Amino acid sequence: MPFIPHTEAETQAMLDAIGVDSIEQLFDEIPADLRVSELKNVPSALSEMQISRLMMERAEQDANLQCFIGAGSYEHHIPAAVWEITTRGEFYSAYTPYQAEASQGTLQLLYEYQTMMAEIMAMDVSNASLYDGGSALAEAVLMAIRSQKKKSAKRTLMPRSVNPNYRRTVNSIVSSQNIELIELDYDKQSGRIVIDDQLAEQDISALIIPQPNFFGVIEDIDALTDWAHQHNILVIAVVNPIAMQLLKAPGDWGDKGADIVCGEGQPLGIPLSSGGPYFGFMCCKDKFVRQMPGRIIGRTVDVEGKQGFSLTLQAREQHIRRSKATSNICTNQGLMVTAATIHMSLLGADGLARVANSSHHNTQSLISRLTDIKGVTSVFNSPCFHETVLQLNRPAEEVLDDLTRHGILGGFNLSHDYPELGSAIIVCATETKTESDINAYIRAMNHVMQEYPVASNDS
Repeated sequence: MPFIPHTEAETQAMLDAIGVDSIEQLFDEIPADLRVSELKNVPSALSEMQISRLMMERAEQDANLQCFIGAGSYEHHIPAAVWEITTRGEFYSAYTPYQAEASQGTLQLLYEYQTMMAEIMAMDVSNASLYDGGSALAEAVLMAIRSQKKKSAKRTLMPRSVNPNYRRTVNSIVSSQNIELIELDYDKQSGRIVIDDQLAEQDISALIIPQPNFFGVIEDIDALTDWAHQHNILVIAVVNPIAMQLLKAPGDWGDKGADIVCGEGQPLGIPLSSGGPYFGFMCCKDKFVRQMPGRIIGRTVDVEGKQGFSLTLQAREQHIRRSKATSNICTNQGLMVTAATIHMSLLGADGLARVANSSHHNTQSLISRLTDIKGVTSVFNSPCFHETVLQLNRPAEEVLDDLTRHGILGGFNLSHDYPELGSAIIVCATETKTESDINAYIRAMNHVMQEYPVASNDS
């Protein structure tokens, strides 16, 4: 933890040097009615020993629990070499955000990351990351609106089957910029996006297509992409990078492919870490590259013909251009991207495909056995990847609490975000789950639902 060793005398000497009596005077431009006098929900300061003990106790709450949650963050195997290399001093402490200070090694790594992401997504260009999947989607919406020739088009079609956290993030960022998010519902049987053709009569800038969507359902991406392009609407793909090892890459969707691709990079070598830090990725077609936020690394040669790397298509001063800047999120997740690049390099295309196949196989095995339990049914009839939605005939919150007592994090409760689905949960199984792990989940669910005996094959 950072420790600032200034004594009271040193602090006073600095205040005297700049001609103020107190630190509070440095903030006298802030109106009194905007100041917070006290932070009611922030506890009193703790000593280093107390903080260490508290954090250990918090960490132990996650210990020895089998995670089947998914819903945007996934427990994949991360080879030990990934973070051993990532935390070497050359990577761990060498990252600085601007070209003048960035080492050639850092720039080369980011260039290689961009190359791999562009290839995975079948797109022309990738940036060097954003904060997370939610903010990446918000930036994609802003980028699409800037890229549209129809300057009056400030409406974006936002499916309800997009991750609810992403939708909230996007709304927070774009709502104050006179951008309207038009909500699209999903079909209650298939779980897929429903589009009313009358929407094409409105001035729409972009259609967001999740693949797979938050329910794990695989969307009809070709039909959706072609519909959007037929009406001069840009397509923003929100994808799981692991799923792209099995499913069609966004650059190949429909006749023309998606225009912008974004999503969460956490599945690529980043541990769950109780929620972060993660990183967002973004790719696009070449014609939109000058509207792309974040850093872009280019490869060139110097006057002697030696290979070199540099930040490109972005002036350092962009970050002080306020509303005219392509983004007001002015850094990337350099360390997370370092880990992701090493992770992808170690696994290679074949390794990532094996991860995707194993995850899909384990999820299908888990679903088929869970739905044999009376009181547990599948909600949607469409093909899915990685996770799916199950309906329970007991309150989801009670079931998940009971499963936790058996050492199982059994899924994500949908009751708050999708009350129309009733008592429903998302369950997920990645390649980390063994047959023994799945058996343990089945036993626990059977016990939790014991008042409802296992359905026979004839029922």
